[in-house]
Amino acid sequence: MGGSARAGKWIAEMGFNAGGGVVNWFPGHMAAATRAIRDRLKLADLVIEVRDARIPLSSANQDLQGALASKRRIIALNKKDLANPNIMHHWIHYFDSCKQDCLSINAHSRSSISQLLALVELRLKEVISREPTLLVMVVGVPNVGKSALINSIHRIATSRFPVQEKVKRATVGPLPGVTQDIAGYKIANHPSIYVLDTPGVLVPSIPDMETGLKLALTGAVKDSVVGEERLAQYLLAVLNSRKTPLHWERLVNVRVERSEHESHERTENMPRNRIQLNKSDVLYIEDLVKEVRKTLYVTFKEFEGNIEEENTLESLIDAQLLALRKAFRIPHKASEEARTMVSKKLLTLFRIGKLGPFILDSLPSYL
Repeated sequence: MGGSARAGKWIAEMGFNAGGGVVNWFPGHMAAATRAIRDRLKLADLVIEVRDARIPLSSANQDLQGALASKRRIIALNKKDLANPNIMHHWIHYFDSCKQDCLSINAHSRSSISQLLALVELRLKEVISREPTLLVMVVGVPNVGKSALINSIHRIATSRFPVQEKVKRATVGPLPGVTQDIAGYKIANHPSIYVLDTPGVLVPSIPDMETGLKLALTGAVKDSVVGEERLAQYLLAVLNSRKTPLHWERLVNVRVERSEHESHERTENMPRNRIQLNKSDVLYIEDLVKEVRKTLYVTFKEFEGNIEEENTLESLIDAQLLALRKAFRIPHKASEEARTMVSKKLLTLFRIGKLGPFILDSLPSYL
């Protein structure tokens, strides 16, 4: 379930996309946001660029890569629990080959963020700075977990330094010697290192439909921009082209049981503001997931066409969307309404990792 060139441009250019009309990915004001980020970057001594571990390249802003690369930078691939670990270590090696610090993280895990902050301190303390105070800025495209990361940093900072002092830094501007208060969280002494409390929101770079669909599938672009059904069709195209349903053959007649340890670990790493599920809710979700996986396996296994042909793959996807109505227990409704409901539920299962861990980007050649 790792990066695959097969599930690439030709899928993004399939008929269900061509028929969806022109996509206006972002409103015009986002360009102004990019200019503002360039100014704020001048304040930072180190940048943590948060990306989605499922799309390590597609979740970058290409226009700002030059400015970011000129800074001390750590790329934090967040949501590692949703990314395929068998592929993730290859991505870490790839960035290492580019002489780029990179860590895979879970923004809700204290140990994971402590590891990230240790690298931040190492990279800043090995540099003799003229500033007695060093600033770290968190940036990233929408919905990659910037705020969750900063919240975790805040908790760690407060435990290290219960009395948080205000930061003063020279303002970037025409008047020398002017200082301003900057809101941030102190994480280290000697030198004093602060993480700015407001993340910089980068505009995703969307050169083609494939990149846009990946960003929408992982939540960086609103579903309404693309349409839930188009997104669900793209997801199914990726699953089928990678033959993912075949991995679920052994699960068809076996109930997946969670151990107490797994349940405790999942709870520990849940964001604090997420609704805690009781046992009956968990069992309901697990039964639903099992039924969805079974449906996708059976429809894939029984399909007789060649899925490497676009029209044939579209026929399989249509059959799966129809069969999933029963799996999702959707009452009899008009066809279009039912497909939308199926699409929304399928996207939710993917986004919470119930269809397995994925990396949607293809790993570049680097050896």
